Amino acid sequence: MGTPRYTNLLARLEGARALGVELGLERVLRALTALGEPQRRFAAVQLAGTNGKGSTAAMTEAILRAAGVRAGLHTSPHLSRFTERIRIDGTEADGDRLARLDARIAATRVPLTYFEIATVLAFLDFAEAGVDLAVLETGLGGRLDAVTACEPVATAVTSIAVDHTDYLGDTLREIAREKAGIIKPGVPHVIGALPPEADDEMERAAGALGAPLLRFGRDFAAPDVPIALAGEHQAHNAAIAVALATRALASLGRTLSPDAVRDGLAGVRWPGRLERVTNDVLLDCAHNVEGARALAAALPALAEGRHVALLLSVVRDKDAAGILTALAPSSSTLIATQSANPRSLPALALEELARPHFAAVKSSPDAIVALNLARRNVGHAGLVVAAGSIFLIGELRAHLLGSVVDPTPVSDPL
Repeated sequence: MGTPRYTNLLARLEGARALGVELGLERVLRALTALGEPQRRFAAVQLAGTNGKGSTAAMTEAILRAAGVRAGLHTSPHLSRFTERIRIDGTEADGDRLARLDARIAATRVPLTYFEIATVLAFLDFAEAGVDLAVLETGLGGRLDAVTACEPVATAVTSIAVDHTDYLGDTLREIAREKAGIIKPGVPHVIGALPPEADDEMERAAGALGAPLLRFGRDFAAPDVPIALAGEHQAHNAAIAVALATRALASLGRTLSPDAVRDGLAGVRWPGRLERVTNDVLLDCAHNVEGARALAAALPALAEGRHVALLLSVVRDKDAAGILTALAPSSSTLIATQSANPRSLPALALEELARPHFAAVKSSPDAIVALNLARRNVGHAGLVVAAGSIFLIGELRAHLLGSVVDPTPVSDPL
């Protein structure tokens, strides 16, 4: 993972990351045109949503592979390695190969942002590997996200909640309008259970473009098969995944079989999402209020009566108070910490915010020290539940499993 080529790619990404986020499709379309429009060489489905889009993307791709499709998967963010973001037939991208592709992207001389480089890399990799279908997770919003440069055969929005208000708007309707920007004329659009104002916005946008609108609970339901991903909310995501895979295969003139649905959902993996990495540690990337609520709802069944200590880090621009309120019923004990990411809220600040919500609160700015504090608190029979920050989960997962990490950590700009 640390070859000079790949290290140079990470350095370029870090330079782009430092410039922040600049939404818009003009740059990415210009680069794709210069590269021969690789996005037109494979069919695609695109997903947006506040929460659940990563899990749904992983399930969609797993179902397609189980159906015998050569599938690509592009997701964000990553946990330990940038190469996690791009997979073909379930295999993580090779860093040197991405570096070689990036040399061609850099040669276009189009000044791309971090997200745009990642997206164009995925499109190039999928096109040159000859994938039949690519499952593409939107990075931020939808209307102006780089992934929206694709030409999908189906699109989906998994959920709508308040998040990234600096970029997407302050109301559910405004946020829904941005995410509805992935809808394409005449292309089927699948939506999960959305708040009424967000649902109205989806219906308006789909109607204006003549896109068939497929609603959870009306046009499709959760599949009655076991799902490898934990949490009752995953049944909702699985329903969207099956609906997307059905439309994707139909675009190839194929029918989705019950066996492919069963095998895909039984075998899907999505690290860091209600993932039990050791007997006493559960990791979950719940990083906003909606995600915290889903975690709190899932914990009673997962904890099985064990004493739970929450280990939490929160990024500065998230609703820390809302996350703490959502998680408070899950445990009386919270250990506040912070990830190595500079956007992390200091552990002491999080500790102060947590005190009104929990009977016992401690903190350490060192995530591994904080993990050990939490483990000592619950003892051998208890369960440590780490959440609140994808950055924290990436660090803890690598520590606990001995995962390979990038020589230069390169996180999302937001």
